[in-house]
Amino acid sequence: MVTTLDTYRLLGRSGLRVSPLALGTMTFGPDWGWGADKDEAQRILDLYVDRGGNFVDTANMYTNGTSEQLLGQLTQDRRDQLVIATKYTMSTRPGDPNSGGNQRKSMMRSVERSLRNLQTDYIDLLYLHSWDFTTPVEEILRAMDDLVSQGKVLYAGISDAPAWQVSRMQAIADLRGWAPLVALQIEYSLVERTVERDLIPMAREMGLGVLPWSPLASGVLTGKYTTADLDHGGGLAGVAGTRKNVAAANNSLTERGLRIADVVKAVAERNGYLPAQVAIAWTLRNPGVTSPIIGARTAAQLEQNLGALDVEFSDQDVAELEAVSAIELGFPHAFLNLPMTRAVTLGGLQLEPAPIPR
Repeated sequence: MVTTLDTYRLLGRSGLRVSPLALGTMTFGPDWGWGADKDEAQRILDLYVDRGGNFVDTANMYTNGTSEQLLGQLTQDRRDQLVIATKYTMSTRPGDPNSGGNQRKSMMRSVERSLRNLQTDYIDLLYLHSWDFTTPVEEILRAMDDLVSQGKVLYAGISDAPAWQVSRMQAIADLRGWAPLVALQIEYSLVERTVERDLIPMAREMGLGVLPWSPLASGVLTGKYTTADLDHGGGLAGVAGTRKNVAAANNSLTERGLRIADVVKAVAERNGYLPAQVAIAWTLRNPGVTSPIIGARTAAQLEQNLGALDVEFSDQDVAELEAVSAIELGFPHAFLNLPMTRAVTLGGLQLEPAPIPR
């Protein structure tokens, strides 16, 4: 396990060096009712950078644009030492059908706005934020390549998209000599492990570094919720109002999520860690993961979360965490691991079972 933020890793198949924990800034700004004000955001950023951290994540719509604006104000004296990632896709003007989506117009206008908000002339890493199921992949890739050619964006990434589309896009980019995708941002935690089926193995094969968002399952894995919090009305409020609304909207605040949180708490108490530290450290065990994204509303929370870099697991710890959070592999993974299938496929060769894709 790495133990410091300046134990840098390469991002995907690029030469870009990033910290093993990225600082998420969806908490920068009070616009959604639960974020940090400017002074606290300054303390959070200072703590992260002073420890050697260099990888900061935001998006055009986080706290209605305040996140980018605060980040721009707070990074003027150290812009070049930071790797700043932002995203486009989410709608910024209600009623305007082209203010969101994956298309070229949305991308270009969003990038120009992000450059102004961030008070910079380049974005280190631009993500497509969420798949819209309508825009041709060639349009997306060519527009990203244009931005890279112009120097407004240095690297391209993608978030929250089907594995088969991402792998197709990477193949097209390679064949046409366009800027490749170097990063994949996906939800990944002990509560959400279905990405181990295809998305993470695909990323490793295609040269994308994996950046898990919500490694604490929207706070559920910190142990702060109980069964009394399950009566949350379905999370219809989304990101506004309270953090519990976020947990409900992300489908993390469930009976299963609480069972997993109980085991995380037990492992943490047995070893003298905090539950959040155990949960974050578990994602770092996956060899496909480059840098989990950790957010915090206070510098004290960030200080605690950075302790994940010091966590060491015993075999018993891992076994308990894996058991309570286990998922079904589904087809074709389960089928291909059947003794009958392997015997027929391998012609009678005696080989160990294929590993679970991670």
